[in-house]
Amino acid sequence: MDPVSTTPTKPIDYATLSAGYGTLLGALVVASRAKEAEPVRPGELPVLGLATFALAKLVAKEKVDSWVREPFVEERVGRDGIERRPKGRRLRYAVGELLSCTRCVGSWSALGLVGLRLLRPREAQVVLPVLALAAANDWLQSGFTTLCAGADLAQQQAQAQALPPDEDDDEEGGTIARFQRPPRPNGTSRDD
Repeated sequence: MDPVSTTPTKPIDYATLSAGYGTLLGALVVASRAKEAEPVRPGELPVLGLATFALAKLVAKEKVDSWVREPFVEERVGRDGIERRPKGRRLRYAVGELLSCTRCVGSWSALGLVGLRLLRPREAQVVLPVLALAAANDWLQSGFTTLCAGADLAQQQAQAQALPPDEDDDEEGGTIARFQRPPRPNGTSRDD
């Protein structure tokens, strides 16, 4: 994160975002007290955490929610994938920074999801597990991809060690293709 002095923002822009977050948090506390909402139990935190992860990633990174980021974030393909840069200046730039950061969006997502859980618990019983399962799926898919990449690498290394360079050469000094059958000792081919 760049210091405020190197961005086209002023501290008041970030204070505005903080004040907005604080106001929503305070409104949630007042509304949940007025409704006498059942408090969030510790056992619900893992599902809320997974749901927050999924929602934050969706808003900050996924193509399907690029329409949310578009007014605030410039996205282009770079050397390391998609590069996201905040647009504009002042508050617009600060919002662009927020929307480019999964941790930042995660704080706002957590506020919204806890609010949903406290004020609309029946709807939360649908939304929270769906998002939590999406997060679990994301982690499982990433783990599976990593496992497959590791297995592919191990297989390539094993194949490279199984055929030392001097055993690759046939009688005429050429290299036997990896999937070509070597000739029989009596000189006939296996296809005869």
